Amino acid sequence: MAYIMVDIESDGPIPGDYSMISFGAVLVREPLDKTFYGRLRPISDRFIPEALAVSGHSRAETLAFDDPKQVMTDFADWLKATCSDQPIFISDNNGFDWMFVCWYFHHFLGKNPFGFSSQNLGSLYKGMEKDMFKNFKHLRQTRHTHHPVDDAKGNAEALLTMKNAMGLNIKL
Repeated sequence: MAYIMVDIESDGPIPGDYSMISFGAVLVREPLDKTFYGRLRPISDRFIPEALAVSGHSRAETLAFDDPKQVMTDFADWLKATCSDQPIFISDNNGFDWMFVCWYFHHFLGKNPFGFSSQNLGSLYKGMEKDMFKNFKHLRQTRHTHHPVDDAKGNAEALLTMKNAMGLNIKL
């Protein structure tokens, strides 16, 4: 199975009312060299300045980003070219990241190549450690910068550490 680690940046808390500004994805397979990066023009006039600031982009910059439908088409094409079987969506905060990616796929393409479910990296680690207060973030090697490819790569490194050093039974 092809695990795709995803991270998104947005200008607000929910898709539709607010916009996904950018996202990054990495195929979780060493050497983590298969990545996708999309920057999407806002779909709404609404935005929360503090939320947008996390991405490091200004509203004026985002207005010049790419057409969201084209970005989602390119991402679907990348998934098809990168994955020989069903891609599995996994992220640090899948409740947030999945919500945007799923909504954008269905809104712009009418279907989601990931299907109807996602995986949560943090919950997986908590289960492995048998402790709901444990955090996996010390397993990242790539610094968390809020550039979505960097953040997805760091999370993919953590998943590989769970497999290689901690004995997680996962086929990558």
